[in-house]
Amino acid sequence: MAIRGRERVVASEDDLNAIRTRHPFRTGLAGLARGGATEPGTFAVSIAAALVQCGSLVVASVGLGWVTDTVIEPSFAAGEVGAGALWAAFAVVFGLAAMKVTGLVVRRVASGITQFRVQARSRRQVTRQYLALGFGWHLRHPPGRLLSNAVSDVEAMWQPIMPLPFAIGVTFMLVAAAVTVAFADVVLALVTLALIVAIVGVNLWYQRVLAPRARRAQQLRGSVSAIAHESFDGAEVVRTLGLADHELERFGAAARELRDANVRSGRITSLFDPVIEFLPTVAVLGVLLLGCARVADGDLSAGELVQVAYLFVTMAFPLQVIGRVLSALPMSVVGRERVEAVLRADEFPEYGERDLDPEGAGAALDARGIALDARGIAVDARGIGFGYPGGRPVLRDLDLGAEPGRVVALVGPTGSGKSTLVQVLDRLVDPEEGIVRLDGEDARSYAPGRIAAAVGLAPQHAFLFDDSVRFNVDLGRGYGDDRIWEALRAASADSFVAALPDGLDADLGERGATLSGGQKQRLVLARALVSRPRLLLLDDATSALDARVEREVIGRLALATRSGAAGRLTVVIVASRASSIALADEIVFLDGGRIVARGTHDELVLAAPGYRELVEAYGSAIAVDELTRAAVHA
Repeated sequence: MAIRGRERVVASEDDLNAIRTRHPFRTGLAGLARGGATEPGTFAVSIAAALVQCGSLVVASVGLGWVTDTVIEPSFAAGEVGAGALWAAFAVVFGLAAMKVTGLVVRRVASGITQFRVQARSRRQVTRQYLALGFGWHLRHPPGRLLSNAVSDVEAMWQPIMPLPFAIGVTFMLVAAAVTVAFADVVLALVTLALIVAIVGVNLWYQRVLAPRARRAQQLRGSVSAIAHESFDGAEVVRTLGLADHELERFGAAARELRDANVRSGRITSLFDPVIEFLPTVAVLGVLLLGCARVADGDLSAGELVQVAYLFVTMAFPLQVIGRVLSALPMSVVGRERVEAVLRADEFPEYGERDLDPEGAGAALDARGIALDARGIAVDARGIGFGYPGGRPVLRDLDLGAEPGRVVALVGPTGSGKSTLVQVLDRLVDPEEGIVRLDGEDARSYAPGRIAAAVGLAPQHAFLFDDSVRFNVDLGRGYGDDRIWEALRAASADSFVAALPDGLDADLGERGATLSGGQKQRLVLARALVSRPRLLLLDDATSALDARVEREVIGRLALATRSGAAGRLTVVIVASRASSIALADEIVFLDGGRIVARGTHDELVLAAPGYRELVEAYGSAIAVDELTRAAVHA
């Protein structure tokens, strides 16, 4: 459940699935067992080490009883301690201590390795799923929620697996202790049985009471993460509009609710821990009272009494481990449900096995960064219809075509569907109606990665990573520096990059904080050009450039698409400036998700009043020839 101001918003379907989870004990243990099965070596070693550690406690009680009966009592009776008996007692105590320490160290190391490995595997699975799911799925899930799934939910999901081997060892210890005490004395065995029943009852109460509170706390962690991410992402808007107090109140409301949920869980835990420590202490008192009487009656030896008392004294901390596992199980189940809700999602783009002709993707660029022999992709979109979840249709029965080497400009008022159409052409989203053909084949018939290799997209919002210029242009695709400089020249970004202190290695800061808006856009344009695409999609990608730089960039694009034979780089450009519109061979005017008119600038000025009004608002157009000359002489 997210918080908006002081209002509560209903939790998403994935959250509700987690809330409905029943039998967290059985479900949680089954999930942990499946996780342990993925790391059978370290998980088995951790369980074996836990059995050794806890078994050593039981054996230690027997050993101490033996030392009491065979060393201590005879020494008191004889008035002296024999060297042999003393060394025997030392060997027993030292051996048992070494056994316990070895089991402890091996268990912690092995269980820690198991936990970290299963967490890493789950995070990789979630990340791969994020990358595989379609863009439409991501539109319905806020980034903060996705971050929570990959981090805090995975962490909660596997938190109990580290103490689980110890809990298994403690369970074994309880059984072994009951058997050991039964052999020592039946009356004291009844005290042991009463202790075990009390411990089981307290743990069942604890798990039942804590479960709903733990679920609530885990869900609120996701909400707090989502609100925080949203506030950070919109920091500029918050500062500009003076909404800091509102955002603080919004985040504070969610944080207070999370705090209250954690406090409620903490209160239960604060009751549970003392009770678990108190029960063995009470049992020790009972054992001493009954045991001393039975020793006095001759029904029990002093060594057997020491043996039983030691068992109960050493049980206090191990018994808490069972409570730790039980307290973590509800959160583990909630985290697992939220993670599995992501892994169960099946909104994957449809792919085939066809290979998109790579010719032209590796074509050389001249010294000015202009493609020499690239063959553009033929674009044919027919009957396209698309709408975002919960909203009205954005595209309606739309037909768009672009021959190889042609430049098509998409012009229209805000909300007319221009950016959405670009996303459809790039297969970020698939149309709900109609078909997109690239080089005459259904775009869905191409193998994964083929369209991405042949299409370059410069989106409306320039996003840069907190990394070097080289990485932001190359994105790990392995292009050499010469190729990167060619793309920078084509985007008119080479001069300012060369002026940076470290050139291609210059760190740009978070989201390119060290650059201006126009510089960011030119780097994003270079990123789209570095692969030498056959189809270039520009979604208002020059809006932050000044007039001189835009003329230079547009002019170079004009040379790449106009000079020479047809069949060069195909360009679809969302145009909001007259200079970009002037580049186009064909202008497509959209309004309300439909193509209202298409043609040249002169034709649309006469035939489409809406287009004429937009152009007049944009300003006077600049002729393509003038742009080309400006680029040639730049």
